[in-house]
Amino acid sequence: MTFQHHCTRSNGILTGSSPLLQSYMNLPPDKLKLLSQYDNDKKWELVCDQERFQVKSPPSTYLTKIKSFYQDQGGVPRRKRIQDATQVLKDLEISLRTNHIGWAQEFLNEENKGLDVLVEYLSHAQSDATLSNTLVNKIHKKSHLANQRDDVHVCIMCLRAIMNYQSGFNLVMTHPRCVNEITLSLNSRNPRTKALVLELLAAVCLVRGGHDIILSAFDNFKEVKKRNRFEKLMEYFTTDDSNIDFMVACMQFINIVVHSVENMNFRVHLQYEFTHLGLDQYLETLKLTESEKLQVQIQAYLDNVFDVGALLEDAENRGGVLDHVEELQEHNIQVRHKQYTGRIKENKSLESCSQVSGLQQRERERELDRERERDRERLSKTSPQGSSELEQKVQELQDKGLIRLGRTASGGLDIQVVPVTVVEYVPAPASVPTASTPAHDVPDSGSSPHSDPANATPPAPPPPPPPPPLPGEMATSIPPPPPIPLACSAPPPPPPPPPPGIACGQKKAIQTKFRMPLLNWQALKPNQVTGTVFNELDDEHILGELNMEIFEEHFKTKAQGQPADLSNKKKKSASVKAPSKVSLIDANKAKNLAITLRKAGMSPSGICTAIDTYDQQALSLDFLELLERFIPSDFEMKLLLNYEKEGRPIDEMCDEDQFMLRFGKIPRLTQRINVLTFMGNFPETVKRLQPQLNSIIAASMSIKSSDKLKKILEIILAFGNYMNSSKRGAAYGFRLQSLDLLLDTKSTDRSQTLLHFISNIVREKYPDLVTFHSELHFMDKAALVSLDGILQDIRSLERGMEMTKKEFLVQDDNKVLKDFIKTNSDLLDSLIKDSKTAQEAYAAAVEYFGENPKTTQPSMFFPIFARFVKAYKDYNGSFFLCRRQAPMMPKMPQMDLIAELKKRQVKPQVREGKDGALEDIITGNSFKAVILSWRRQMGMY
Repeated sequence: MTFQHHCTRSNGILTGSSPLLQSYMNLPPDKLKLLSQYDNDKKWELVCDQERFQVKSPPSTYLTKIKSFYQDQGGVPRRKRIQDATQVLKDLEISLRTNHIGWAQEFLNEENKGLDVLVEYLSHAQSDATLSNTLVNKIHKKSHLANQRDDVHVCIMCLRAIMNYQSGFNLVMTHPRCVNEITLSLNSRNPRTKALVLELLAAVCLVRGGHDIILSAFDNFKEVKKRNRFEKLMEYFTTDDSNIDFMVACMQFINIVVHSVENMNFRVHLQYEFTHLGLDQYLETLKLTESEKLQVQIQAYLDNVFDVGALLEDAENRGGVLDHVEELQEHNIQVRHKQYTGRIKENKSLESCSQVSGLQQRERERELDRERERDRERLSKTSPQGSSELEQKVQELQDKGLIRLGRTASGGLDIQVVPVTVVEYVPAPASVPTASTPAHDVPDSGSSPHSDPANATPPAPPPPPPPPPLPGEMATSIPPPPPIPLACSAPPPPPPPPPPGIACGQKKAIQTKFRMPLLNWQALKPNQVTGTVFNELDDEHILGELNMEIFEEHFKTKAQGQPADLSNKKKKSASVKAPSKVSLIDANKAKNLAITLRKAGMSPSGICTAIDTYDQQALSLDFLELLERFIPSDFEMKLLLNYEKEGRPIDEMCDEDQFMLRFGKIPRLTQRINVLTFMGNFPETVKRLQPQLNSIIAASMSIKSSDKLKKILEIILAFGNYMNSSKRGAAYGFRLQSLDLLLDTKSTDRSQTLLHFISNIVREKYPDLVTFHSELHFMDKAALVSLDGILQDIRSLERGMEMTKKEFLVQDDNKVLKDFIKTNSDLLDSLIKDSKTAQEAYAAAVEYFGENPKTTQPSMFFPIFARFVKAYKDYNGSFFLCRRQAPMMPKMPQMDLIAELKKRQVKPQVREGKDGALEDIITGNSFKAVILSWRRQMGMY
């Protein structure tokens, strides 16, 4: 019986808090809260939608069929019975997964005992499969039915669906046989079944008390099959290497079983069980596997392995380190005590030193006082004698005419020093006698070591005539000063003249036949040789006496041929030199022009002809842009034309100059190239600008004319004033940037934003506005347009067309220009009109929404609406998806393994309802990150 049959549309049943409605709709609390806000018509519509997705069979139907498969076995072939059971179990798994929680609870209640039925069937299927395998092995035949049984796999999936409920998980944990039967399903030969079993066992192991249940189940597994409880698991793991999913599930299960134990001793025990079974050696062989998931699980296990030997060694080393630390601490205490004692002694010594210094300072002061007293006494005794000596000195200077004594107007003594002027002059040549003056004014002049005129050095160049002698104040034999050097001549000769025959001029460079190695000496400069032994040496004379060819032969640098004859070399170079062509333009420009002409693949005459006739097919746009750089300047054309006027042969010019001469003779060359470039770019530019103008016009007009958008903005203004008017006063409008804030403003419980709330209001109260965004067109394209750039390009097109028309007036017989103007003038006029329309439409739209069109570009204006519409559509899309489909199971938060275990010890093992706790455990984070996080909690990092 469906929900509509046993439930009427009464207000009590359709309230959001009705247990029957909650059970039937199977929604989480937040969705139930949202459902309670709808009116009854909307709720009934959702209930009817939900009914269409429900499985119509009650639990008893499935249970009756399943019981018949293992109770009544007569009359039905075994293969047919297994196929029918598989189909029934598939339908049951879908019902457990998709039906509301009430259906699952009915399946598991005391009356139906669905879990017992599934466990019994699983036990029967495994026994039947074991018997079938034994018979097949005896008769040595292969059987696909014996190898893989889908009914066991689907039965495990049913148990997985049950464990995804809190009540079902608790029943599985407390059932005496369920986990054991699931573990025994590892004997299945289907690797998918074994992987699914290991995933379920790993999930059980992660909850409180689950680890002990898993170990008990494997103990039972050991009693049935092997001596060691994990021996059969390791046998499957090491032999079945063809299915990566099973290997990953097996390695993940081993990780969880070993490393989720907080008791370290027990953890080492479990680790040794797997080591004893050969896990470590097998992992070495799997290190080169290409499966990234398997590598993660293997690395997680290896990262968390306890090496007991290494830990013992570390403990022993730590004991020695602790002893050493104690010794260091004792030594540190002793050192500190010694330092303290030393500081006390040092302070006492400093105090004693300061006292001694004070005593010494006072003693020195007393000694200075006594010394000053003795000096005063000495001066008082010798002052008459000293004053008499001073008077004698002053009198002597006055007698020599060096000072004058007088009295000032006030009667004080005035001493004036008489200045003595010494004039330096250049003495005359040897034939001119040297003038002398009486020596009665300059004291001690006759005792000068240079007073003898014979000792004076005669200068080499003739000096200017000497100045007249001082009147009565110069000595009779003042030595002549050095000669004045001549301007722009070599440095003056040194005082001792060089011996006759020694040349002092600049030395010439010596030209050798071979390249000689360098002697890294430090040479003296010419002015540094003066007065040294080198001033007396003549190395050129030595070179003239010696045969230097032998020296060159012995000391020449390596890898040299025969010496070259310089004269012959010059003659050869002069005779071999080929005549070169004349180049008048810049060398770099000529080089670049040559490269450009080679790229063109045309002759220079063909290029000039194409430019003269506006041949767009022959000249590409790229080549025209390159060619524009080589338009000759006035100076270059003057050089080229002068060369031609002089009657010199054009063939003697280089190819680049010949091209420049012909290129520059084209009338209105610059205008022609510009027109050609414009004509080539015009179609592409129009093709690029027209869609941009259309998007601006369409977006502007759709925004301004949308009545639904106005109503949406009205609702937003109402909510904003409701929130702000008490503090800021009511607003008459808002800037469009405020639309972005709707996503930032969140409710008290942070579960929804203001935009989400307004979207819900629009959906409930104004359903005709839900699709308001359908009236807005080309938002995304208009957001990418620069209107200023478009207008600038259009103005450039206008200037280019005007230039083309002027060129056509000069050449009205040119068919290319005539056809271009006739074809494209109307197209340009239409583009100009569209640009004006776009400007007007955009300005009107921007002003309509309270913005300034001069400061607001389309790249700023339209993205505001685009973001608002996208956020609105995203939220509404997720809402309708949740309403039409079964609610998606939210993933658990990203938390580490041990934190989750501790959390489960306090809270229920599985969350209420179909929250998908089991799915979260199975499809959660990679175990490596979980284990690393656990080790950080335990303080191991």
